[in-house]
Amino acid sequence: MARYSIGIDLGTTHSAVSSFELPRETVRGHEQSVLQIAQVVKPGTVDELPLLPSFLYLPNKNEFPDGSLALPWNKKSDDLIGDFARSHGSKVPARLVSSAKSWLCHPGVDRSAPILPWQAPPDVEKVSPLEASARYLRHLRTAWEHKYHGEKLHEQEVVLTVPASFDAAARDLTTQAAMQAGLENIVLLEEPQAALYAWIEALGEGFRKQLKIGEVILVIDVGGGTTDFSLIAVTEKKGDIHLTRLAVGDHILLGGDNMDLTLAHTLNQRLLNEGKKLDQWQFHSLTYACREAKERVFNDSKIKKTPIAVASRGSALIGGTIKTELTREEVEELLTDGFFPKTKINEMPVTTRRTGFAQMALPYAPDPAITKHLAAFLTHQAKALTGNSELPAALKGKSFIHPTAILFNGGVFKAETLRERVVDAVNSWLRVENGEPAKELQGIDLDLAVARGAAYYGWVRQGHGIRIRGGTARAYYVGVEAAVPAVPGFEPPINALCVAPFGMEEGSEAQIPPQEFGLVVGEPTRFRFFSSSLRRQDKPGDVIADAARDEELEELSPIETSLPAKDSKAGNFIPVNLQAMVTELGTLELRCLEKNGSGRWKLELNVRMKE
Repeated sequence: MARYSIGIDLGTTHSAVSSFELPRETVRGHEQSVLQIAQVVKPGTVDELPLLPSFLYLPNKNEFPDGSLALPWNKKSDDLIGDFARSHGSKVPARLVSSAKSWLCHPGVDRSAPILPWQAPPDVEKVSPLEASARYLRHLRTAWEHKYHGEKLHEQEVVLTVPASFDAAARDLTTQAAMQAGLENIVLLEEPQAALYAWIEALGEGFRKQLKIGEVILVIDVGGGTTDFSLIAVTEKKGDIHLTRLAVGDHILLGGDNMDLTLAHTLNQRLLNEGKKLDQWQFHSLTYACREAKERVFNDSKIKKTPIAVASRGSALIGGTIKTELTREEVEELLTDGFFPKTKINEMPVTTRRTGFAQMALPYAPDPAITKHLAAFLTHQAKALTGNSELPAALKGKSFIHPTAILFNGGVFKAETLRERVVDAVNSWLRVENGEPAKELQGIDLDLAVARGAAYYGWVRQGHGIRIRGGTARAYYVGVEAAVPAVPGFEPPINALCVAPFGMEEGSEAQIPPQEFGLVVGEPTRFRFFSSSLRRQDKPGDVIADAARDEELEELSPIETSLPAKDSKAGNFIPVNLQAMVTELGTLELRCLEKNGSGRWKLELNVRMKE
């Protein structure tokens, strides 16, 4: 039996680990143990810090003396992860891997291929987003096992967090990274839910006094790489309080990384005006310097300005560096007005690109206005939740969902001005429809909440406390080619067959009513999948015609594979029935059962095939 529940926050810019002793029946008087993570802070020096910066530096063969990167559990280590990787890598960005988590959810690249650092010179040995994530998790595992002598992390109840908007492919890749790091049988938890669990644990039974039956909590999680929205309803069943996840937002690649770039572009323009032009890698160094400056400003309210230095590539500049500075006023003005502008509830984000060509990189959201994305989320969900029995009656019939409480998560919201701007924006929308103002829920550590909430959730899974319910945050569909006569120049439309309805509980199965489906086996083929966070009414077996034209459906990454064939059936259509299951890891398994035969095939959504 596991002794600890371990919560791991594998973040875009920082990672953290927290432990919770499982034998306890209550949390009263219990303090979670946040792991102080050993990491190299300068050559030959190791320190223990509560956060592990999610940065991997790939050093030159002779860049550091032998043993200078040693860790307490590996004296011959040549892996450079964490604090010194970030600080040193900012000076040599061509060898620094960052934002691996954002790349892990990028469907436009091979996430198992060595592509990072992105656009690095040929002499740099690259790693894949999957490998980088596995190395971070391996560092966290070995650091924990070194601290807890004799304990093995894989023998504990391990809860690993992911953005709520991660699709099945990104979830499975996260699971693969954990397995490569020596962690098996992990449980995945959405980060906004982990933040709410942390808030519940922090308040103990006092949380019941802050929330009333009928309230809807809006969790806004802006991390280093993504912006996540979740709605959680407070309901009552048989006299007990229940928490039900109503909705999550679509995947929005927008967060602290975008803010760092904004600050860097502003300073770059200032330097150009001073006659100082930066090359590509100097601009990368400037971006990392802006990230550190932003964190210093957010972490210390006394700082009014902070210096910025970028190494010079030429000999004309005295001191070999290009120097400038960022003021607190500049940081707050650029980030508040740029990312949280005052908008109306009907102002939607820009969704189209301005040119036909774009540089291949991370697919950042075209519109940086987080308040516009939030308005779109609340408006679209009001339509999607029409008729939902979990939605409080007082909130029905509105043009957008009226949250009654807001919980912030993510290091970005250390800035009080950003939290205030979001609350002001939401309450300005509520006033238009005579709604009551939303209150801010406080009391969590924005750096450690996700790890702490994940560890607490492991204890909840043992039958204690209160559990957030809700099942899958989307409905899932498989593409089925329509049976139409052949017409020159016309491709048959693809219909979407619902295989997993919205809210399907993990560990449950869905039986698709028998229909005539043909499965191609024995030759390469392509399986198309779709999802929707808006279609709540669809049931297994429902068919949406011409899926590519339905605005409520989003096409996911296809599976390209060849299913094994028996005897002479290769290349033929095999009549099959379908079954679907959502695993505890959030992976959708689609099972194909041959009619009147022994053939059995299984597809795991967007990831891989098993016999």
